[in-house]
Amino acid sequence: MRSITARLRPITFALFRIVFGLLFLQFGTQKLFGWPNNPTGYSPTALTRSAAGIELACGFLIMIGLFTNLAAFLASGEMAVAYFLAHFPLGVWPLVSRGVPAVLFCFAFLFIATYGAGDLSIDALLRARKGKQSRPEAKAVT
Repeated sequence: MRSITARLRPITFALFRIVFGLLFLQFGTQKLFGWPNNPTGYSPTALTRSAAGIELACGFLIMIGLFTNLAAFLASGEMAVAYFLAHFPLGVWPLVSRGVPAVLFCFAFLFIATYGAGDLSIDALLRARKGKQSRPEAKAVT
């Protein structure tokens, strides 16, 4: 059983990273472009536009696994700020203040920032390519 779960670990983590990145990206597209839906009564401020830029850029980078540690760290910080500015004043408990998504994103991205992009990512591809370039070629003995 352990070997099955070990083989599925890279795929499962990639799915975790991709889904959280895509969901986060959608919050940015909603705020910036009104897609996939335009919230009624929404009037963006400079702060929400900044948050939307972070959500769009970091969500995309996390999803594809590029500069993942930095993008996830920024996204985690943005969600912590969002929780304390927008939700915490409405109530301490995230369920009461409707801050559950902010808390989930914050800790998911904190995990990704510390774990890294995983094996199925552009970051891993770039590391592998860099490793091949830095190794000296073996000379053939004649």
